[in-house]
Amino acid sequence: MPIQTLSPHQLRLTINLATLGFADTTELQSQPLPWIGQERARKAAQFGLSMALPGYNLFVLGEVGSGRSTLLHELTQSVAAARPVPPDLCYLHNFDAPEHPRALRMPTGQGRQLRQLMGNFCRTIQAEIPVRLDGEDFKSESERIQNTYKSEEAKAYASLDAFAEERHFNLYRDAGHLVFTLIGEDGNSLTEAQARALPKERRAEIDLAEQELREAISEFLDKARPMLRVMNEALASLRRQVIKPLLDHELQTIRTSLKKQIKDSVKLGSYLDQVAHDVLENLELFIALDSDDEVRQEALVELLARYRVNVVVDNASLAGAPVIVEDNPNAHALFGSIEYQAEEDVLMTDFTRVRAGSLLKAHGGYLIVHLADLATDEAAWPRMRRFLRTGKVQIEEPGTALMPMAAISMRPEAVDAEVKIILIGSDELYYTLMEADPEVARRFCVKVDFAESFSASADTHRATAVFIARTCHKLGLPQFTAGAAARLLETTHREVDDQSRQSALFAHTENLLAESAMLCRQRGGPLVERDDVEAALAARRMRHDYPEQRLLESIKEGVRLISTQGERIGQLNGLTQIDLGDWRFGLPIRVTARTNAGDEGLLNIAREVEMSGPIHDKGVLILQSYMSALFGHLAPLALNASVVFEQEYSGIEGDSASCAELIALMSSLAGAPLDQGIAVTGALNQHGEVLPVGGLNEKIEGWYRVCLAAGLNGRQGVLIPARNVTHLMLDPAVVAAVEAGQFHVYTADHVLEGLALLAGLSSSSETLTPHAPSDALLARAEQTLNGYRRACQEARPCGLPGGRRTPSA
Repeated sequence: MPIQTLSPHQLRLTINLATLGFADTTELQSQPLPWIGQERARKAAQFGLSMALPGYNLFVLGEVGSGRSTLLHELTQSVAAARPVPPDLCYLHNFDAPEHPRALRMPTGQGRQLRQLMGNFCRTIQAEIPVRLDGEDFKSESERIQNTYKSEEAKAYASLDAFAEERHFNLYRDAGHLVFTLIGEDGNSLTEAQARALPKERRAEIDLAEQELREAISEFLDKARPMLRVMNEALASLRRQVIKPLLDHELQTIRTSLKKQIKDSVKLGSYLDQVAHDVLENLELFIALDSDDEVRQEALVELLARYRVNVVVDNASLAGAPVIVEDNPNAHALFGSIEYQAEEDVLMTDFTRVRAGSLLKAHGGYLIVHLADLATDEAAWPRMRRFLRTGKVQIEEPGTALMPMAAISMRPEAVDAEVKIILIGSDELYYTLMEADPEVARRFCVKVDFAESFSASADTHRATAVFIARTCHKLGLPQFTAGAAARLLETTHREVDDQSRQSALFAHTENLLAESAMLCRQRGGPLVERDDVEAALAARRMRHDYPEQRLLESIKEGVRLISTQGERIGQLNGLTQIDLGDWRFGLPIRVTARTNAGDEGLLNIAREVEMSGPIHDKGVLILQSYMSALFGHLAPLALNASVVFEQEYSGIEGDSASCAELIALMSSLAGAPLDQGIAVTGALNQHGEVLPVGGLNEKIEGWYRVCLAAGLNGRQGVLIPARNVTHLMLDPAVVAAVEAGQFHVYTADHVLEGLALLAGLSSSSETLTPHAPSDALLARAEQTLNGYRRACQEARPCGLPGGRRTPSA
């Protein structure tokens, strides 16, 4: 197919306002927002969210800005709203092993109710127990028990006192101890000196009597201790008997207040029984004693603290299943933590300091996590894998052993958690994780793949307009006229360089929308007009295109050698794209080729100095293969050829310059000058067919700006692959220049068509065959190659360098 010159309407998609069906987007803001171009992802997400079986977690793939997080969050919330509210989760004191707090699931809202009831219980017993233990009935019965003990103890003491008196000892009590002294003949107690002055026989009698008395005292104490123990047990039993009805009543009130049937009802009943037993065992703490009241008060506070309820998950405010978005998915945030407090150089904690993580909060619902954030904590993913395998959440503090202070260890009871995890990440992260951990495929059975672009239609254009309307309404911005909306739609095509497809990265559209609306407000307009969008695009270019302007200035100043007119042999302008991440632009670069006799073949100078990437090297090798096939009837080529990108110092990658490199080589071989006003881009296959390339719009616009700065002469233009026509979304300024006949866009299917165009020769197939007249390009190239071969053959017999011998043609 011969060279074609594209008409202005082929250079970009211009949306017809009549097809939009609205005057401005105000008419659309009440319409529901569909998943624009993401029907595949929507169906996959709905399937995954509806599957209740384990392992059907969702892995959401897509680029940042595709709406993957927002759309999944909204869909998950709509699904969760129809599901039941999950139970609350509490942690309670474990009376058997305080270092292992007990977990308790309570019906929705009853967690805080149990906490309130237990708080009331503590206040009630703290006030009522002292009152009941100070009542008349209790006092009278207590006195009776004490009097019984005192009576029996008094009888035993009287017998002991008489025993002591018989042996001339005076017995009395002193601060709870039994003390005896020796009595003299005058009835008074003897001093130690007086006792020593007694005769030896008398002292021996006294020592024997003292020994007998001590034995009697020991027997008395052996009798008194059981009596005291019986009295204390009787008093304790009396206190329990008096207080037990109060505890039974209060705890029964708690039981009846929690009417709903719960899974852990047996565990709750057992806990309340243990509370009652613990209170009865510590009733003495409720009795005020002046001697140690401060110590008793501290012990009482510690006792009542055991009866608190730590509600770690309270779902009372929910109307459906929870949807948790964890933006900081470290191990503590996901699995929970235990808080510590320093007390006397020791880190102390208890069950009230246990904190739930997102997994426990999301029980019965959904947890949304970004994989890139999860990967920042080395401890998070191994624990997540364990949870996915076991379904249990264990709150722990694995780093306590490394703390600078001694720490009280605590390991709360592990809890089952039914959570559907929605993991969001890029394609690269997804496949990297799949390769590193094959078990992920078993745990994330649902793949939700968000597309970067989608086929455009009248429906997708209207759906995007609805997105514009709803975004303006949400952000409180002025709505868009149909013309302004159409310009925004055209930018979605430009983002993917395709007239038939739209970009799915609506975050970029939202940013441009906001910038355009700001300019509209600055001028005081009621609606955003097309000119506002154009101004926003121009302002964005001004903020980002400084590197591009500096390179253009270097061309204008003659630092970078670029010719926009005239003819040169073995030289033309190739087109490159520079991607800085936040800005892409095109830049022409001079491609030159030199040929001479030899047998080294094609030399890629950039590759020789290791400044080219593998894709570019592949393109050069394909070029060499095509040339060998094109002139294969001449026998092996006797050729030394070099090709280089002039003034390129940062490296080259990509094969989009293959077409330009071949045309430069053919020009050098044929001695045919090339038009410097026509820049070239395109890749090649081994048959010389021109293949489509990327970054086409930036490349064309970059060359246009260079020509514009140098002065348009009506002959300049670009040569692009014919297969790239649908990818054109050129700037309106370029389209206007083409329409005015000042700039041209040519297409070619085969590299020889492009060669003929730049050399100013016919591009018919008859001209471009090996049997063409002598003035045809291939014939002239063939004559040059024959001359190179003869030169090589003549040089070898004379001992000149030449490599291996080849047979004559």
